[in-house]
Amino acid sequence: MEVNHLNLHQDIIDACKMGDRKAQYKLYKLYSKAMYNICYRIANDAEDAEDILQESFVSAFRNLHTYRGESSFGAWLKKVVVNRAINHVKKKRLEIQPMTANFEYEDESDYNTNEDLSWNIEQIKSAVQELPQGYRIVFSLYLLEGYDHGEIAGILNISESTSKSQYNRAKKKLKEIIKNKAFHAG
Repeated sequence: MEVNHLNLHQDIIDACKMGDRKAQYKLYKLYSKAMYNICYRIANDAEDAEDILQESFVSAFRNLHTYRGESSFGAWLKKVVVNRAINHVKKKRLEIQPMTANFEYEDESDYNTNEDLSWNIEQIKSAVQELPQGYRIVFSLYLLEGYDHGEIAGILNISESTSKSQYNRAKKKLKEIIKNKAFHAG
């Protein structure tokens, strides 16, 4: 028996399309934690993340008829959540820092990976939260959510090169934050 992983929860989704509240709650329970994490990484605020999550699920249930099963439900829902989170942040006057004309990409060899590995996950999460908003969003979408720079450019309505520069600047700033924390801790 072959399992279709794209439609693993198709019975619950079908029930949701019919307005079944219990099925909606089941779907919410299946996806809410992962979707909350996305909201939090983008908004960087627990209350905003909770609001975005609720708005995203309301929107998803209202628009469930547009889900065609061409991708996994989780991937479809993730797009809804990311778009809601980005719109929320834009409403709070998100301003991506402009790319300077003389910007050059950093050489990846500039980063000492052994030094970076000595930090635990919580310290890195904390450092990511300290990034300027524009940097943090591009960094999160690229590295943590798996979007490419073309997709990020479309989501944020910026150029692909701006997305790349924001990501590279975020890495550089993250390294500075981590070094400062290490200096002050030691």
